[in-house]
Amino acid sequence: MIRREFKFRRARAIARKEVMHILRDPFTMIVALVIPVFLTIMFGFAIDFDMKDVHLAVFDSDVSQTSRDTYRTFINSEYFEIAKIDPLIKDPTLPLSREQAKISLVIPHGFEQDLMNGRGARAQVLVDGADNSSAGLIVGYVSGILQRLNQDYLKAEGIVPPKNVGMTTRYLFNPEQTSSWFIVPGLSTVILAILSILLTSLTIAREWETGSMELLLSTPARPAEIILGKMLPYIFLGFVAMSFIYLAARLVFGIPFTGSYLAYIAASLLFIGNYLSMGLFISIVAKNQQVAMQMSILAGYMPSILLSGFIFSIENMDRFWRIFTMILPARWYMTICRACYLKGAGFADLIVPFAALIILGTFLFTAAVKKFKGTLEK
Repeated sequence: MIRREFKFRRARAIARKEVMHILRDPFTMIVALVIPVFLTIMFGFAIDFDMKDVHLAVFDSDVSQTSRDTYRTFINSEYFEIAKIDPLIKDPTLPLSREQAKISLVIPHGFEQDLMNGRGARAQVLVDGADNSSAGLIVGYVSGILQRLNQDYLKAEGIVPPKNVGMTTRYLFNPEQTSSWFIVPGLSTVILAILSILLTSLTIAREWETGSMELLLSTPARPAEIILGKMLPYIFLGFVAMSFIYLAARLVFGIPFTGSYLAYIAASLLFIGNYLSMGLFISIVAKNQQVAMQMSILAGYMPSILLSGFIFSIENMDRFWRIFTMILPARWYMTICRACYLKGAGFADLIVPFAALIILGTFLFTAAVKKFKGTLEK
């Protein structure tokens, strides 16, 4: 048995052949260059964790200037608007049960008098807790409004409510808590994962179906050379797609980039290589475009959305799933993206995510080469 040494020129020749194939295939170009920008802009605007114009039912039994100023503070924010309810309703829970409002503000009689006498006024807030995610946001909004009410209005009137501890909250890295600043860097992870795994899995699977792969197998190229040659053009396409996503994030959504560009580029290339290797492995196993599509969705799309920290915080997951996410490249790249965009991170701050991407990428590339070699031997 003759053992051939790895030759980069053979990988380069295969890469050149793959480039010609990509240039003749408009579908691949559209998927690689148009869809990432389209998805970034569409989902960047569509996905919004902020709630606005939440219907507020007001039950004001005090009917005083202070009570009116209190609920006007809610209305003057961008989060609440007065719900149109029957004025004869006296039960503050009815608007919630009838889906007429998400929150009821109950101001009791004597509210202003208690406040003026220094006893401390009390109002009740009832929140629809059927949807716990929206309920948590509403409670956060209410806390912020009440804090602002105490600081701005009461102090302006010379009234200082009794308190033992003073606390000021300041949000770092995303001062306005803008959803797009959190969503779009995460979207780049999801889009690049789907793009990378689909490009290679479908393209190579098509070659198995059409029989062109058989011609490639008859060449002197080794499995590692074939795999690397197949990956190189798609690494470039993935890098271009990443650049377009970055431009959309900066120009369309105005998201700052405060970290190291070198770290971000290196992490992006590693991440793209991870999912290209995964796509090649899938194509070698499937050899069928339909099966490859299904496997790509299961391996790339679902984990990158549900288990990467894109929507659900990894810290809040069960212990098993927190450990399981460690084998997903998307989890580590998500950390790098958000840290580079918002936290000013560099290589020194991201040693663990980089090490994880290198280890996972090496494993996936080796698995693809071994599987391809086994296919050749058969």
